[in-house]
Amino acid sequence: MTDQSPLLERRQINLIVGGLVVGMFLAALDQMIVATAIRTIGDDLNGLTLQAWVTTAYLVAATISTPLYGKLSDIFGRKPLYIVSLSLFIVGSLLCGTATDMYQLAAYRGLQGLGAGGLMALALIIVGDILSPRERTKYQAAFFGVWGIASVLGPVLGGFYADADQLLGLAGWRWIFLQNVPLGLIALVIVLRVLHVPHHAHAVRVDYWGAAALVAAIVPMLVVVEQGREWGWTSTPVVALSAVSVAGIVAFIVAERAAGDDALLPLRMLRNRTVGVSTGLNFVMGFAMFGGLAGIPLYLQIAKAMSPTEAGLAMLPFTLGILVMAGSSAQIIRATGRYKPFPIVGATLIVVAGLVLSRLEAGSSLWHVGLGGFLFGLGLGGIMQPVMLAVQNAVEPRDMGAGSASVMFFRQIGGSLGTAVFLSMLFSAAPGDIGAAFATAAKDPAFQQVVADPATVANPADKAVIDAIEAGGVTADSGLSLDDTSFLQEIDPVLAEPFRVGFSDAITGVLLFSSMFSVLGLGLALALPQLPLREKSGLETLRDGDHALAGTEAPASGDGAPAPAAVEAGGHADGSEEDPGPP
Repeated sequence: MTDQSPLLERRQINLIVGGLVVGMFLAALDQMIVATAIRTIGDDLNGLTLQAWVTTAYLVAATISTPLYGKLSDIFGRKPLYIVSLSLFIVGSLLCGTATDMYQLAAYRGLQGLGAGGLMALALIIVGDILSPRERTKYQAAFFGVWGIASVLGPVLGGFYADADQLLGLAGWRWIFLQNVPLGLIALVIVLRVLHVPHHAHAVRVDYWGAAALVAAIVPMLVVVEQGREWGWTSTPVVALSAVSVAGIVAFIVAERAAGDDALLPLRMLRNRTVGVSTGLNFVMGFAMFGGLAGIPLYLQIAKAMSPTEAGLAMLPFTLGILVMAGSSAQIIRATGRYKPFPIVGATLIVVAGLVLSRLEAGSSLWHVGLGGFLFGLGLGGIMQPVMLAVQNAVEPRDMGAGSASVMFFRQIGGSLGTAVFLSMLFSAAPGDIGAAFATAAKDPAFQQVVADPATVANPADKAVIDAIEAGGVTADSGLSLDDTSFLQEIDPVLAEPFRVGFSDAITGVLLFSSMFSVLGLGLALALPQLPLREKSGLETLRDGDHALAGTEAPASGDGAPAPAAVEAGGHADGSEEDPGPP
């Protein structure tokens, strides 16, 4: 008779999840906190012009390692890979805190990123192993809430550490990294003590060719999206790296086809309708999400003249939206077993949020920003958790790691591309919009009076702005640059106002595009299948022998759920009718 007892007690599950949440929080916070303090770090290490490489090293390493951890954990087990990722993150954090130049910091950030990729992916994979899809929802809400909290707490903490000259005898910015060490060690102790889950070893070959091709495809792509605006999108380095990336993509597809079931991202898994739609949805929403979110803090700091810390606090409604939707959706999905309505509602809310935020002006109230941010957060909370749940419910237990990692991988790729595209659009449109704002301001008698005032001309900062106006705008020859807008705090408020208005107009144009692009995500959300939620965790399924279909090309339902369950729910064995009713 099959053993139906739970593999882990509730107390064990709570301790495991607690340790995983700490690890994911560290990885999420580290993505948000450095951006606020990077200028201070660059000045202190005499390498401000190298700051982009510090960001790129972390992003490249985290993105590439995500699918690697997913597949390798399917082969060698979750716990060893999680311990490796957390250890790499702790060591990388310690080294970052001791860096003496920007080249060292970039290298150490790469090591940190290798660990962060595992912390983010493996946490959700392990939860999928130890909990059934219904039970999983309430825990996954905590994981995705971590991202919302980190998005607000990161700029606040980053500003605090950057403003502190010394903390416990060290430069304040070093504690951005050093704070990870004690928290990481706590998480490591918890995982070592309580993460004891069975691993069903099976003989496979590691997809080294696929991993090498993935590196060749992703590294040049991310370098281009991070550096393209500075180098020029038609420059020789950008064209050459783009060609290498395209060749890497082709090689990766060929390698994955040849590797079959041993592939890093098995192509048969992407033919699964739920997985295919979900990866597309995550790419689109990552593109819109990170691209759109990149504009809001800039609006708050430039158009509203807020400090990084104040801008972080102004994003609290965004975090609240994520927490509200993640928590409520988890309860409803657990009670009803239906996850499809939430990505649809979430994508709709992101479209609406983009429209609301696209109406911002330099003089708009914080209530306007708060409303748009809250709607944005609600939308993300409705997409991230249910889509991950849908994929984990649809794939076979043997593909839990690869399937879960693919969701995060495509979201990160979309986010990286979205950030680059939207920032390129922003800084391309800003000079023209600022020029138009100055042309309008020039007709204002109050503006004319300030420009003509001898005291204004005597102020070097104000004179630089007047010279820029006479030279035709903000150009490299004018002495002013949008790469450093700190001069706005030094010039006359009347002269600063056209900059704020023009920059606001450029940002809202980007947010409008983000809203329109999100419509693609809504279309994919409508196409997401609704399958019955399994009542057992991945490990319980393996233990009880319910994975008898694992040796076949695909389960009869076409989406990884046992065929009888799909038929009972109103679907057909060929997968032709997977959605048993309206969402």
